[in-house]
Amino acid sequence: MFLKTEFDIFVAKQLKSIQMKNLLVVAVLLISIIAAAQDMEVVKGDFSAISGQKEFNVEFDYSKMTVLKDRKTEAQYIEERSKELNEKDKGNGEIWKKKWAGAKDGIWTPKFLELVNVVLHKEKKDVLFQEGLPSAKYTLLVETVWINPGYDVYVSKQAARVTTNLRFVETNNKSNVVLEIKSEEAPGSQFGSQFSNENRIGEGFAKTGKSLAQLLNKNAYK
Repeated sequence: MFLKTEFDIFVAKQLKSIQMKNLLVVAVLLISIIAAAQDMEVVKGDFSAISGQKEFNVEFDYSKMTVLKDRKTEAQYIEERSKELNEKDKGNGEIWKKKWAGAKDGIWTPKFLELVNVVLHKEKKDVLFQEGLPSAKYTLLVETVWINPGYDVYVSKQAARVTTNLRFVETNNKSNVVLEIKSEEAPGSQFGSQFSNENRIGEGFAKTGKSLAQLLNKNAYK
C-alpha cells in the first residue's frame, strides 16, 4: 500500500507539471495573438481607383500625433519624458530628445516604406512606394494619429502600438481622397529585449506597412 501511494503521488505530480506546462503554452499563444492584433478598416472610397498603379508618392505627417493612453500632445510628451530622464541622470533627457527627433526620418518612415515594398515584391507585384515621386498619379498620406511606446523592463514587456490614417489622394489635388484606411494599434512586436522606445515604435510602423501591402495585394492587385 505504501508503494502504491508513493506511485500515486509521483503520477499526480507529473500530471500537474504537464498541466502547468500546457497552461503556459496556451498563455504564450494568447499573448502572441493579442500582440499581433491590428484592425485595418476602409473608411472611404475603394481599391478600384488605385488598382493597376505602378508607383505611389508617399508623404508622412507626424504633426498631430498623440502619445500614451492619456493622449498627450507630442510636445507634452517630450517635455515630461526629457524632464523625467534628466532627473534620473542629468543630461540624458537632452540626449533622448535628439534620438526621438531623429527617429521619424531615421527609423519610423524607413520601416514603413521597407515593409510595404518588400511584401508586395515578394508577391511579384511591380509596385513602388517612395517619397519624392511627384510624377506619381496618387500620393499616400501616412498620418500618425497615436503612439504608445510600450516598455521593456527585463521582467515585463509591452509592445508599442501605432495608429495611423492612410489616405490615397490625387497628387495634383490632395483634397480628393480616393481611398482612406484606418489602421488601429499596429503592434511593435519584438523578439528578445528591445529597450529603445523608438525602435519598438519603428516595428509598429513596419507592421503597418506590411498589413497595408497585404491588404493591397488582396484587393487592388489580385
